[in-house]
Formats: sequence, C-alpha cells, structure tokens
Amino acid sequence: MVMATRSLQLFCLIVCSLAIIKTESATDLDFYEVKKTIVKNAVSKGAVCLDGSPPAYHFEPGFGEGVENWFVQLSGGAWCTSVEACKDRSRDNKVGSTTTMGPYTFQGIYSKNQSANPDFYNWNKVLVRYCDGGAFTGDVEYVDPATNLHFRGARIFEAVMEDVLAKGLKNAKNAILAGSSAGGYPAMLYCDRFRSLLPNTPRVKCFVDAGYFIHAKNQKQARGFEDIYNTLVTLHGSAKTLPKSCTSKMKPLLCFFPESMQQNIKTPLFIAMSAFDIFQINTTVEPHLHDVIENGTCTTSQNKAFREFRSEFLSTLPKPNNPKLRGVFIDSVNHHTSLLIRWSPENATMINNLSLPKAFGDWYFDRKYWYVIDEHDLPISKKHEHELRKDGGQTHKEDNH
Repeated sequence: MVMATRSLQLFCLIVCSLAIIKTESATDLDFYEVKKTIVKNAVSKGAVCLDGSPPAYHFEPGFGEGVENWFVQLSGGAWCTSVEACKDRSRDNKVGSTTTMGPYTFQGIYSKNQSANPDFYNWNKVLVRYCDGGAFTGDVEYVDPATNLHFRGARIFEAVMEDVLAKGLKNAKNAILAGSSAGGYPAMLYCDRFRSLLPNTPRVKCFVDAGYFIHAKNQKQARGFEDIYNTLVTLHGSAKTLPKSCTSKMKPLLCFFPESMQQNIKTPLFIAMSAFDIFQINTTVEPHLHDVIENGTCTTSQNKAFREFRSEFLSTLPKPNNPKLRGVFIDSVNHHTSLLIRWSPENATMINNLSLPKAFGDWYFDRKYWYVIDEHDLPISKKHEHELRKDGGQTHKEDNH
C-alpha cells in the first residue's frame, strides 16, 4: 500500500514537472527578452539619438527554415515637436537615448511559438529603437550647444540598415519592413528604399500598423495633426527626407499624411488600422473619448462625428482594385497597434472569423490578397469585442483576389 502510494506520488510529480516545463517553454517562446545592439560606428556618420548617443536595435536570429527570412520593425512612440519636449525626451532611455536602455520584451509577431505565430515564428527579427523623436525623418547638421539636441532620424535609419544588412539581411529570401504608430509613416517613407537595398530578395513587402493618420477635411479636426507635423518638419529638418514626388506639389507637412504619398510607393504595402484608432480619434475627433466608448455612453452628436469620420477615413485608403499591391485590414475596435499584444491567437483582432495575423500572412505569402473592412459604423468597445469574438467576430465587407 505504501509502495503504491509512493509510486502514485512519483507519477504525479513527474507529470506535474513535465507540465511546468511545457508551460515555461511555451512562455519562453511567446515572451522573451532581447538585449540591445548598439550601432557604434553610427556616431562617426552623425547618426545619433536626440542626446547624441548611438542608435540601437534588438535582434533575435532566425532558425530552421526561417534563417533567410527577415522582419524589421521601426518602433513608435509619438513625436517631439518643441525644443522643450525634445529635451525632456532626450533624458528618456526608451525614446530619446540609448545610454542605459535595457532589453526589450519580444512577443506577438516576434513569438517563436509555431502554433501561435505559424508564418513568422522562425524568422530573423529586428526591432529598431525610436530615439530621434521625428519619425526617423530628421537631418539637421547643426547642434545647438545650449541644448545638445541632435535631429538625425533619417541617418539612424540608414546606419541601422547598414548594420543589419551585414548581419545577413542582404541575403534574405523574404523580408518585411514594418512600423507601428509613429513608426508607421517611416515604414511607408522608406518602403521603396528598403526594397532597393535587397535587389536579390524575391519577396519584399511593407506593413503599416496603426500609423495611417489622415488629414481631416474639417479644419477644426485637421488642426491637431497639422500642428504636430508642421512643427516637426521645421524642428527636425524633415522636408528634404520626405518624397519629392509629394513636396513638389504641396507643403511638406501635408506629405506626412499617408494619403498624400502612399500612391507613389511601388513596393507592396499592407495597412492595418482601426477606423476608430484611439490616437487618431483623440487627436482628430475629440480627446478623451475612450472611456465613453468603453462605457457605451456616447452622445448622439459624438456618434454622428464617428460616422462622418469613418466615412472620410475609408475614402483616403488605397482603392481595392489591386489588393496584391495594397492589402488592407480595417477593424472598428477602439484600440491602437496590433503587432505585439494583439498578434497572439487569444487577442488577435478579428473580422468575421478572419484574424489580422492570418490576413497579413496570406497576403504576404501570396496565398490570398485580402482587402477587408469591418462594416460597423461606430466604435466597438473592448468589452463588446470579446462578445463578438464568441459569436464569430465582426461583420465585414471584402474585396479579395
């Protein structure tokens, strides 16, 4: 009896240990820290962060069949548009300096879990840290000794690309340049440049995640982004970095709006965005609307503004006549960005049983060219999103080929 009891205890111990090991292994695959790589030779080229420190990125090597595939993301984090704001930012080791910047937690599209991230789990992955405050567009030679601020974001992009190319990107078979939020615009801006750096790579495409901020026709609504981009272009000297195909026709600040320049991008581009993106709505429609959306207490006038804004937003998107060149996934949830937390199966944004990871994977690998727009004309709260998920997702319309 004692032997039987001990055998049962030992059996339970072994089973529990294996379960713990399996759980820890899955966690290690889904969430893991990656140390920074400092681009030391960038300083001699003047490619530095706001405080003059060298740029950095986080690199996780690919494995198995993914060793020749590369995912490169430009991280976001808003902008600094005044000397005072940039000075404050230069003291921040997350968005203005790399002096004591620590490791970064990779998750979502960076997951090494094959079941959770089947299309990209074994790729080489690079996250470029955003430390210039000007969406990787600045290029000012002069440094004011009184502030010691450097506006060199465009040089950072080139310096990091040179470093990563030498690490193996130049031999890629498949490659993606992505950007989230404030990193979304430079992912578009440098999309064709990225393609030109990889002349022997068969498949190169770009991905904009929650960075398609539009220029509202209503002057009051337009003022938010106009003020940001006008001061940004002036302070960071961004005009010469922006596409000449756009700046030859309109003011540089207007060329920061994707609808003004995306049509000239030759490389295939995928746009993922909520029609009611938190940052877009707060900046354009009305600030601090997240709580009323979550609580379901929007007024009639607010709902009218939402419907009008959604209609305008959709009108700025690339037309659906060539989804191979311009893929689209537009949901209606009041959220911002999808490449990290919202890339996991349990959290992925859904439109009628189609998840964003599945739609993008299909589009990237030429399995199916998705152009999907959710039909909800009012913002969906996160609570309601979970209810819809149980019922099969949001409704949608699609054009796919």
